[in-house]
Amino acid sequence: MSSPFIKLSSGFKMPQFGLGTWLAKPGEVANAVEIALKVGYQHIDCAVSYENQHEIGPVFQKAFKDGVIKRENLFVCSKVWNTRHSFDKAKLCVSEILRDLQLDYLDLCLIHWPVGYDEETNEIWPKHSDGRMRYSNVHYSETWKALEDCVEKGLVKSIGLSNFNHKQIEEILGMAKIKPAVLQVEMHPYFQQKKMRDFCGKHGIAITAYSPLANPTMPFRKDGDPTILTDSIFLRIAEKHGKSPAQVALRWAIQEGIIVIPKSISEKRIKENFSIFDYELDEKDMDEIRGVDRNWRILNTVERDGKHPFWGFGEEY
Repeated sequence: MSSPFIKLSSGFKMPQFGLGTWLAKPGEVANAVEIALKVGYQHIDCAVSYENQHEIGPVFQKAFKDGVIKRENLFVCSKVWNTRHSFDKAKLCVSEILRDLQLDYLDLCLIHWPVGYDEETNEIWPKHSDGRMRYSNVHYSETWKALEDCVEKGLVKSIGLSNFNHKQIEEILGMAKIKPAVLQVEMHPYFQQKKMRDFCGKHGIAITAYSPLANPTMPFRKDGDPTILTDSIFLRIAEKHGKSPAQVALRWAIQEGIIVIPKSISEKRIKENFSIFDYELDEKDMDEIRGVDRNWRILNTVERDGKHPFWGFGEEY
């Protein structure tokens, strides 16, 4: 059993299923990645701001040495952080990522957010004394040029964006020498982003869904928010197929052509999430799940970034 692949506009293949490492605490992430690779995952999603890449690098090296997986069969994504948006700092960020992950190249590198933070710091979250973020106004087009340079130097194979709205993506498309291959955004049955999916499809941009299970542990959630794991529609479809509600939600995304990166540190869940390639949802199931869309974004960063000129969530999509 293995993940299907998506052919990217860059010419490379990307496994449609991967392990997310956001919110995986230090001391937990290494074990989770090790389990995932042994189970058969070929795609690991990382980022500077998760502050755990230095623990993942040794796991990769051990897996290569032990023959668990070959480097050419592993797809690794990471992201340039907000404090590294200027041309030179973005290139430095890629070098730092490769150092921490102990790799010679990234399969995919994204600009994590369009919003830039103060670059004269080593802090991940630079703040004023009153708690407000310290912003920079470096435009993400400069960051994009740095990623293009990294592709030309062989440090990165494919490049893309994360948390950009469609107008910002159009800006990049208008100036890019290398077009974005992937957009990573929040996407799950309660937030299906149909307009964004149609837009990206028109431009040949693959979509990766973070929080594809409407993350029940995400710190941004509030009491009373809907939960896939207890939703009657998912429970009923899960019972019909002998699967869990989480497996149903992930299978729905796979059949919609979406790349998914569910995060887990539990061996049971890591195995369960991956066990979705031995069955299919029928069209009735798919339509029922399409019908639960609430246009409900969980990760709303308005308090953190809403005053930045490049904050993108104020747009329709």
